[in-house]
Amino acid sequence: QVQLVESGGGSVQIGGSLRLSCAASKYVSCMGWYRQAPGKEREGVAAFYTGTNKIVYADAVKGRFTISQDFADNTLFMQMDSLKPEDTAMYYCAANRLNDCYSGPSVADNYWGQGTQVTVSS
Repeated sequence: QVQLVESGGGSVQIGGSLRLSCAASKYVSCMGWYRQAPGKEREGVAAFYTGTNKIVYADAVKGRFTISQDFADNTLFMQMDSLKPEDTAMYYCAANRLNDCYSGPSVADNYWGQGTQVTVSS
């Protein structure tokens, strides 16, 4: 089992910034962020692959969101800049012990955080 503890959500105005954190209770091969807005399906936002340092971003956030990892603490960070109203959603941290946490069938085995709300308004 892997426990994920998230923090850092909140409310900001358009163009503002927020930083999310997700601490994993043990080493995982992949950590990432998903989001789900009301009435919409959950979508992947970004992911970090620990073994290769590969990072992927959804097209909607490229150039605005930046993820990084503190290897010592198994913590994933996501800096969100130039926030837009369409970024409003519940953000969930996800992790996979051995496989891909962002795409493919292994996502079904992800561990999930409790979620943190991000609200962007004018």
